[in-house]
Amino acid sequence: MRQFDLAPLYRNTVGFDRLFSMIDQIGTVEAAPTYPPYNIERTGENAYRISVAVAGFTPDDLSIEVKENALTIRGDRKASTDGEARPDVLYQGIAARSFERRFQLADYVQVNGANLEHGLLHVDLVREIPEAKKPRQVPINGRVAQQTIEAKTAEIKTAEVKKAA
Repeated sequence: MRQFDLAPLYRNTVGFDRLFSMIDQIGTVEAAPTYPPYNIERTGENAYRISVAVAGFTPDDLSIEVKENALTIRGDRKASTDGEARPDVLYQGIAARSFERRFQLADYVQVNGANLEHGLLHVDLVREIPEAKKPRQVPINGRVAQQTIEAKTAEIKTAEVKKAA
């Protein structure tokens, strides 16, 4: 059905093996589940929020697990144990079935917290890149490029003007 040869890309890139493996798997993934519906929002430069519609679920019915780079949200409605009689439902339009929704997180993305309000479960995420992984200038023959020095000087002057204001 689908045959893409990614071999030329492997030769011209360094360190993107995982990305190409994910691309290869796209064609083999079955249809994604549609329940419960969710949104993924960008709330800041390095902040994200996943909102999952979980109407009828309580915090005790939900569980959130992070393992390696995978976020798993599970919902399982507990049966009433307090002897309360269950009402006869004439029409059930609100799905109350159990679910499991998985999200693949990028490297250095951490779960910051979660809250349940108005039938929506909000999971806040933040990307924290370690200092060792951030871009840095590499000196050539023991000198940093002149443009870099000028850019740093301009940044320092801008910071000083902001402090003075």
